[in-house]
Amino acid sequence: MANEQDMSSWTGLLHSSTKLFEQTAPSTQFPPLQRNLDQLEALSKKMKAKTLRSETPSQSIAATRLLAREGINAEQLARDLKSFELKTTYEDVFPAEAATVEEYLQQIHEMAMISAIEEAQKDNVKSFDDYMLKVLEDDWHKEKRDFLQSLTRISTLPRVNVRDSSSGAPHLGQIVPFASSSQGSAGLSSMEILPYSNKPVQEKKASVYAEAVKNLNSARERASPFKPATAFKSAYESLNLQTAGTKSVNMQKIWHLLQTLMGEDAVLPHNVSERMSLVTGARRHLEFGHEKYVMETIQNHSAQAALGGAVGNLQRIRAFLRVRLRDYGVLDFDAADTRRQPPIDTTWQQIYFCLRTGYYDDARNVAQSSRASHHFAPQLLEWISTGGITSAKTMAAASEECEKILRMGDRGGRAAYDKKRLLLYAIISGSRKQIDRLLRDLPNLFNTIEDFLWFQLCAVRDGPSGSSAPIMNDLVPYTLYDLQTYLNKFEPSYYTKNGKDPLVYPYVLLLSVQLLPAVLYLSKETGDEGFNIDAVHIAITLADRGILSEAGGAGQKLGPMDAVAEASSIIRQYGSAYLRVGNLSMALEYFVQAAAGVGGGQLSWTGSGGSLDQQRQRSLMLKQLLTELLLRDGGIYLLLGQRGCGEEGELRRFLPDATSKQQFLLEAARQCLEAGLYDKAIEIHKRVGAYAMALDTVNKCLAEAISALLRGRLDGQSRIAGLIHSGNEIVETYNYYPETSLQAREHVLEQQTVLRQLEIILSIHENARSGHHLDVLKEIAKLPFLPLDPRAPDISSDVFQNLSPYVQACVPDVLRVALTCLDNVTDTDGSLRALRTKIANFLANNLHQNWPRDLYEMSISSSLLDWSAVSRLMSFSSPAEYQELSTLWPGSPRLAGSLFQLGLGKSNFFSLSCLTDIAQLSLPDLSRSFALFLHRNTGC
Repeated sequence: MANEQDMSSWTGLLHSSTKLFEQTAPSTQFPPLQRNLDQLEALSKKMKAKTLRSETPSQSIAATRLLAREGINAEQLARDLKSFELKTTYEDVFPAEAATVEEYLQQIHEMAMISAIEEAQKDNVKSFDDYMLKVLEDDWHKEKRDFLQSLTRISTLPRVNVRDSSSGAPHLGQIVPFASSSQGSAGLSSMEILPYSNKPVQEKKASVYAEAVKNLNSARERASPFKPATAFKSAYESLNLQTAGTKSVNMQKIWHLLQTLMGEDAVLPHNVSERMSLVTGARRHLEFGHEKYVMETIQNHSAQAALGGAVGNLQRIRAFLRVRLRDYGVLDFDAADTRRQPPIDTTWQQIYFCLRTGYYDDARNVAQSSRASHHFAPQLLEWISTGGITSAKTMAAASEECEKILRMGDRGGRAAYDKKRLLLYAIISGSRKQIDRLLRDLPNLFNTIEDFLWFQLCAVRDGPSGSSAPIMNDLVPYTLYDLQTYLNKFEPSYYTKNGKDPLVYPYVLLLSVQLLPAVLYLSKETGDEGFNIDAVHIAITLADRGILSEAGGAGQKLGPMDAVAEASSIIRQYGSAYLRVGNLSMALEYFVQAAAGVGGGQLSWTGSGGSLDQQRQRSLMLKQLLTELLLRDGGIYLLLGQRGCGEEGELRRFLPDATSKQQFLLEAARQCLEAGLYDKAIEIHKRVGAYAMALDTVNKCLAEAISALLRGRLDGQSRIAGLIHSGNEIVETYNYYPETSLQAREHVLEQQTVLRQLEIILSIHENARSGHHLDVLKEIAKLPFLPLDPRAPDISSDVFQNLSPYVQACVPDVLRVALTCLDNVTDTDGSLRALRTKIANFLANNLHQNWPRDLYEMSISSSLLDWSAVSRLMSFSSPAEYQELSTLWPGSPRLAGSLFQLGLGKSNFFSLSCLTDIAQLSLPDLSRSFALFLHRNTGC
């Protein structure tokens, strides 16, 4: 049936086509073609094959229409489906060859571990992105908050600018005061009191570093082990100041370098010099950094590294080389069949990078196991075992091998590996010639400055600075001085990229063991990062280790002790900043470190290290700085405590010996007296037990206060009351003082007598100011230390000379008060006239004293002057005394001359003119007295 239908359809088609052909007119453009049925079938199949690609089945058209109805672009969907992921089957995950339970469980374990690692990586990436976003937001909020607070609270933060323009002292940033009064803090609003997290970086650093300095001093006092660089590094890390940025060196990296330089993270070799020990520490720091770089490279290229579950150091280096040498082909340690394809020999690469990462044992094993490095292995073993100090023979052999390699030149396909071999032999040789040639001929040999410095430090040999003496066959070793000289050819801006990376230059200085230049460079940085504060504590770390004298740097003009003194000065200036803001306790901690640095560092605490000169300098500086603290307000109570001479204060930490402590305090009291700090001198003398000295200072100040009171100073009265109270307190304390000698007791009694005499003098002046003239004269007549009692006989001995200088200074004012009171009191019984005579005689006996002129004028101009006093005044026998008399009576020089001549017995000079001159004086009684005397003795 089907065939009959097909035939009928074909017959109908043929009949219709025949009619169509008959109806069609012949065309000149298209000539008629005749084809049979087979030919038509073949042509139709050919045409269908050409147009099949552009034909769209009905199902596709329906699908496109449906997608268009839902708003989906079918063409875009088709392009997206070109890349698709094939789903794994069960056989792909669990191969059929796992026939045992153990293999099945092993496959399950591996798949679970891989899945866990992938999930952990995704979580880590997500957590890192979230953390960075949070950090950026926190930084933004902090900057905004600091800016707003700086607008409203500019003057509330305690800023101390320690920079001295004249001396070039570095600015030490902001230091928080030790204490503030309650009145000052009560006026601050809650917004102005900043929490710790909102403080500037300088204050944060100063705070955490200060605590580490306290711990350092405490450990040194107890002779306990302490690692300063580690402590400062931990203090810095506690600030969490590290943020993402483009700077290659941060302070945390520098502190780790100092850790390795000081040998705090490893045992230092005992058979090398201090300089080579520092070189080894710098090299180990660079090796630690390269190890981190290797691990990061492996993690970032885990598929290429193919580390798997191996944890050995050599496996890490090989995984690192898979990534580094991925474009060179199959490596020798990965080649399964070396006969099919020769692998790349990585022997020198493995040795170099094992050494560069600090895997010395693995480098030795590789060198011993490889045929290519068989001759190199003994040289490497010697270099490792001796800490980089090879013999002259080994150096010469390695240098000769370098010459051979350089003569061969770079060969195609082996250039990079031969360079590593060249570097290794250059390290073993330690030849200045080879190092200089490498730097000259192969300037692009190193990718980073760390690689360059590591190579240089490995090639350094121990030797005196600037030495060029050959050790064998013109072989001059490469020294640390050569490295420093080469690095110092470039300006600091070359390393810091014009300030964009400021810590690179001090980092390079520290790596090349130029310690003091690095500290000085950082101390001059006055930015917001507070690098100058870091510099102070780096100086403390280096001074405590006692290595500043060994590492001054090439081109430095400072001597060994000058470098130590320079670092100590930086520490001292920083401590003085605390002193200026009143934080005496922290100033003390830094002052102690400054003194310890001069004395040799850690060993100076026990007294067993350092030279005698260093110990002497430490003792002098420590006493000087302690005295500076003692002279400050509150310094006595800090160092000596509330009582005693230091048993309860901080002084016992540094001067435990009682004798040295007493000597120090007495010297400090003397300096207080020279500086005019009498109250502190009195307090120190009391603490020491020198009560006579304390009373002497009280008497001196009391005499000055009495004189100041008489001249109208307003603070004289309160000052006098305080001094008298202090003096009485000293006397009372002395009475209960058990330890005293007979001589000390005599001195105290003498000063106590002086104190009582001054109190009497003070009482006389107070009565005189109150107008009690008669009482004043009675007290003056009863003075036990002045011969002014009218009823007592004249004493030939000079009582005045035995008085204390402080009482002697008050006598002229007492006599002036006495003469004034005599003029204001009526003499009823002649006692006042006798008192006046006593005063005149006392003045006549003490004319050689440098007393005020008006005192003599007051005595001479008195209308009741006794002639015996005038006779006493006429006993001059020298021209010098005549000059003194003429100055006492400037109004009558002729009278003075007449008296002088009369004293010499030359009466022929007196004439009527002289008497007339005397009679013309404005003092009638005095003129009559002189006239009577002259008439009796000369007959004129």
